[in-house]
Amino acid sequence: MSGFDLLSEYLTHYFPILFFVVIALFFGIWSLVVSYLVQPKYPEPEKLTTYECGSEPFSDARMPFPVRYYIFAMLFVIFDIEVIFLYPWAVVFTKIELIGLIEMLVFIGLFLVAYVYAWRKGALEWD
Repeated sequence: MSGFDLLSEYLTHYFPILFFVVIALFFGIWSLVVSYLVQPKYPEPEKLTTYECGSEPFSDARMPFPVRYYIFAMLFVIFDIEVIFLYPWAVVFTKIELIGLIEMLVFIGLFLVAYVYAWRKGALEWD
């Protein structure tokens, strides 16, 4: 068997993957083209206005938000993820025994230090 035959045989195993990639690309492009061709093209003034929950927009949508909202959201996500780590620990607690308990106590201690720090800095105040 020559090197070309081995390469050809090897590549035939990847043919189904290539086939699905080509079909996916074709379907995506086809969907975009068909939707562009069949969409109604009636640009009325009512359709071109900004829509905000059924009420008239009263200011620019690109107004800056205070940094406090972002900090509050990041703290929520961080504390939420830390609490999620407690569930797998509780599931395997009987297998990890004392060392697992010590590690989780350190983890919870760091969590409490971060919570107290955020509380004292006023990051948890919603004004």
